[in-house]
Amino acid sequence: MKRTEMNTPRMVSRYGSLRTQLVVEGLLVGIFAGLVSVLYRFALEIADNIRNAALTFSAGNPLRMTGWFVVLIGLALLVTWLLKWEPMISGSGIPQMEAEIAGYIRPSWYRVILGKIIGGFLCIVGGLSLGREGPSIQLGGMAGKGIAKKLKRFRLEEHFLITCGASAGLSAAFNAPLAGVMFALEEVHKNFSAMVLLSCMAASLVANYISSGIFGMQPVFSFTVDSMIPLRGYVYIVILGILCGVLGAFYNKVLLLSQTAYKKISFLPQAVRIMIPFLCAGILGFTMPEVLGGGHGMIAALYHGEPALTVILVLLAGKFLYSMVSFGSGAPGGIFFPLLVLGAYIGGAYGTVVVDWCGFDHSFVANLVIIAMAALFSAIVRAPVTGIVLISEMTGSFSHLMSLATASLAAYIVAELLRSKPVYESLTERLLAGRGVHIAKGAAGKKSIITSMIEEGSEADGCTIQELGLPADTLVVSVTRGAQELIPRGQLKLKAGDLLATMVSERDLAAMESVLKHKVSFEEE
Repeated sequence: MKRTEMNTPRMVSRYGSLRTQLVVEGLLVGIFAGLVSVLYRFALEIADNIRNAALTFSAGNPLRMTGWFVVLIGLALLVTWLLKWEPMISGSGIPQMEAEIAGYIRPSWYRVILGKIIGGFLCIVGGLSLGREGPSIQLGGMAGKGIAKKLKRFRLEEHFLITCGASAGLSAAFNAPLAGVMFALEEVHKNFSAMVLLSCMAASLVANYISSGIFGMQPVFSFTVDSMIPLRGYVYIVILGILCGVLGAFYNKVLLLSQTAYKKISFLPQAVRIMIPFLCAGILGFTMPEVLGGGHGMIAALYHGEPALTVILVLLAGKFLYSMVSFGSGAPGGIFFPLLVLGAYIGGAYGTVVVDWCGFDHSFVANLVIIAMAALFSAIVRAPVTGIVLISEMTGSFSHLMSLATASLAAYIVAELLRSKPVYESLTERLLAGRGVHIAKGAAGKKSIITSMIEEGSEADGCTIQELGLPADTLVVSVTRGAQELIPRGQLKLKAGDLLATMVSERDLAAMESVLKHKVSFEEE
């Protein structure tokens, strides 16, 4: 009992040092998450090589081709078994991260890490059009959760370390430490807290050091942009942004429809449903192998090969449709990299058209490819800052920030006007609905987690949670007193030194800040 009882000065002192502690713990999370993400990235590279070797070996030989289809069926059965063993490895993993931060689910961190790595490896061997980045974010988040469990941290601090791990995972996957920080705060944690920012930076940088030490420091894309599009050419950038906004909304709609289509055949065994994308991979492997896997080779071919417009459009359509078939099945893997590939091909097609029909300078086509990737990401994910920073880091150049921002803003506005929900928000809602959890309509919209210390002498010191007068849709996530995490019931009496964590919607942020300022903080008259 004595262990859980801390006097106010000690608690305030601990809270004051929590930021420093989180930075140190962030470094630890960065090491673990970086190693896990690098292992996953390395495994998927091996998977790509295995698949390419198998397709080369089998091509043109009916017996070997039949044997490859048998292997694909075996891979589908193994993935199905993994999904039954640990359902939380399904899909990209980002909705699972968001649901856990919001307090709805609590998966086993080591089962997710093990299942995701093996499942992702099997899917890429099979050739499914899935990316490594979403899973890397989930793997990093689970690594952060594992550290929190080992250090016996309370729930709120565990959420902080999960966010750090998510940041480290994206950093290691893309060699993009700044984008890792931005995505973790903008999309996963949904709150630009200084406390979380510093720890995420520490985790992201350490993970990037590890990744760069193994895979090298070169950017993921080898685009060379010799010059910037002049201001008189920005009308083409705005039009491209509008186009990406429309196509991004279309992408989100079709992605959800693909999941619905699989649900309509739920009368079939799960193994049969998982076999669909694997068998499609077998057919495409011998007819259109470019669309298999994440799609890095497609971007390289677009940049170095300069294919004709018809080829670009065929590959764009093929990659889009097969990505829907792959992700809709629920197989372990993300949409992150495939959607960037789609963005690149939209930019390539658009660039070809404006060069041939509008007299646009051919030397700027590479710029349009890069710009379209950021714009489509902004329209689909609705995280424009992350998209701009991510593409800049992936291409190794920050010189085109203005054009990226212009197109991303246009795409964002168009997607909003079309009332297209951010993709991960929709996927999170579906994940929770599948588990019988329904988010109230009044609580819709982006959420922020706010942490605050009950100061001695404040109005909140000695009053109950119910008496605080919090906004109606505010959820009290936790109340931590010393090393003890209390159940946040309405009649719980708060004391000076308590660490209060609340989740509040965007529209109630101002009201919440007013409560914290006038009731939680102590202000001498």
